[in-house]
Amino acid sequence: MDIAEVAKLTGVPASALRFYEKKGLIRSVGRDGARRRFAPDVVDHLALIALGQSVGLSLDEIRSMLSPGGEPNIDRQLLVAKADAIDAQVKRLQAISLGLRHAAACPAPSHAECPSFRKLLKAAAKGAFDKRWGVMRRSK
Repeated sequence: MDIAEVAKLTGVPASALRFYEKKGLIRSVGRDGARRRFAPDVVDHLALIALGQSVGLSLDEIRSMLSPGGEPNIDRQLLVAKADAIDAQVKRLQAISLGLRHAAACPAPSHAECPSFRKLLKAAAKGAFDKRWGVMRRSK
C-alpha cells in the first residue's frame, strides 16, 4: 500500500506516518517513485501505536515494545504501572465528581458553612484528593 492509501484507510495523516517511520515505529518496504510503500501489517502497527497512546504511553515507550521486526514485545511491568496510574486517576476523578455533586446539592445555607465542602476546598488547596473523599456520600 502506498502512503496515501494507508493514510486514507487508517485516518493517520501522511505526515504522522513519515514521523512514525523516522522514530522507528513503522517501516516502509520501499518506494513507488517518491511515495513510500508499506506492507499491509502496518495497519496493525498503527493500531498498536494508537492503543499505546490512548493509555498514555510515549512514542519511545511504544517503540521499546516493538521488536526490530515490528512484533509486539510487551513490557508487562510498564503496563501494570500504567494501569495502576489510570486506576488512581479514576479514583481521584470519582472523588472530585462526588464532591461537585455534593456542592451542587448541599443543603447548607452557604457553601462556606458546609463541612464537606470545606474539606473539598482543603483537599483542592493541597492539590490532592485522598481516599477519604472516596467515601463521601451525596446529600439528599
